[in-house]
Amino acid sequence: MAVIISLGLTFLLYSRVKRQFAAKTQTVKVVAMAKGADPGTTVSADYLAMIDWPANLPLDGSITNNEQAIGRIVLYPIHAGEPLREDLLAAPGAAVGLTAKIPDGMRALAVETNDVNDVSGFVFPGCRVDVLVTFRPENGNDSMTATVLQNIEVLSAGEKLQPDPSGKPQKVKEVTMLLTPNDAEKLVLARNQGTVQFVLRNGSDQDQEARPPVQLKELQSGRAAPPVAKKAAAPSKPASPFEVETFDGAKRSVVKF
Repeated sequence: MAVIISLGLTFLLYSRVKRQFAAKTQTVKVVAMAKGADPGTTVSADYLAMIDWPANLPLDGSITNNEQAIGRIVLYPIHAGEPLREDLLAAPGAAVGLTAKIPDGMRALAVETNDVNDVSGFVFPGCRVDVLVTFRPENGNDSMTATVLQNIEVLSAGEKLQPDPSGKPQKVKEVTMLLTPNDAEKLVLARNQGTVQFVLRNGSDQDQEARPPVQLKELQSGRAAPPVAKKAAAPSKPASPFEVETFDGAKRSVVKF
């Protein structure tokens, strides 16, 4: 009997705590995916479902009604049950394809690649790169390499808008980069001035530091410096003779020997 009473009290206590917790945890309705969707999919009503989301955990860019999502194009893979966010969808009215991935105010610029500047095929859509250019200034004979752009997103590699799921390298003839209009001008100028090369960076590395150009003479400075000719030693002066100073009244005389 005591055990039954104890279990009953425990159940009542658990029920009260559960009700209190449920009362404190408020939720809001947000739009989620009823089924998964691949990039390029046009969202229709059958892709959408409303779910409860904790009100104390704000979801940046959340969508709160179906009308905000219907007819828009999916930019990145979305799983079933995943809440929809603005950054996963193209802008309303955007066309299918690459243009759907270009945000307002940004530009897409294609750059020819080879086995060197596409980092042996590991420049994938979505990765981040720095852009370097090697050129020879008009006012000097010393070649230099300068970092002209940092932390630039690659939109596509060849015709692919998504990386290979297996991560295999892919040889492409050009990559398309997402740039501000000002950065697009810099890249076009750099491409016409010299040789452009990409440098892969960690996607979570957002730092951008000012870096002075590297000149050819800085690479050559590691070589052994030519020997410096020693100056001829100055001839030694002969030792001064002994001197004896004598006085004869007011007359002074010096005797050397």
